[in-house]
Amino acid sequence: MGKTGKRVSRVYVTPMSNNVLLCKEVDQAVLKDVLGRFGLAIVLVQDNREIPGSFWGDCEAGLVDNNLYIRGDTPLHSALHESCHYICMDATRRSGLHTNAGGDYDEENAVNYLQILLADFFSECGRDRMMQDMDTWGYSYRLGSARAWFEEDAEDAMKWLLDKKITAGNNQVTWQVRN
Repeated sequence: MGKTGKRVSRVYVTPMSNNVLLCKEVDQAVLKDVLGRFGLAIVLVQDNREIPGSFWGDCEAGLVDNNLYIRGDTPLHSALHESCHYICMDATRRSGLHTNAGGDYDEENAVNYLQILLADFFSECGRDRMMQDMDTWGYSYRLGSARAWFEEDAEDAMKWLLDKKITAGNNQVTWQVRN
């Protein structure tokens, strides 16, 4: 829980803008390297084709087993969000993963926090752009923005990631998935 003692979770709404960083706009080698360190394989889907394992449909990233399905028009925030679900879920859920990553409020908060941390590994993005894109796309936080949540009310997410050994001190990514 955050400082206020209330659960904080992302609520998905219809995108308000298409002005977000897309997967085709980032270095594909970096994308494959960063996510590959967690055992994820990137599968590029042809433009205008349905994305396998996409929970939201349209251009949103999809998950099946350890495969992250994306198209060029998939927002980077979507690719990182779904990847972070894979990283944060337990081994049992990961072994049967197809489309719906599931998870509880605490895990969802950790997923949001981790996707912001991972954004720093992309020179085209960084955490500031990631938080802006999350707000633009329609992620909704009780404090009004991803930045306010991340900076003022996400200590529960940070602790969750530390407890699961996904991060170490100072928000350092350990490159391990949850066991």
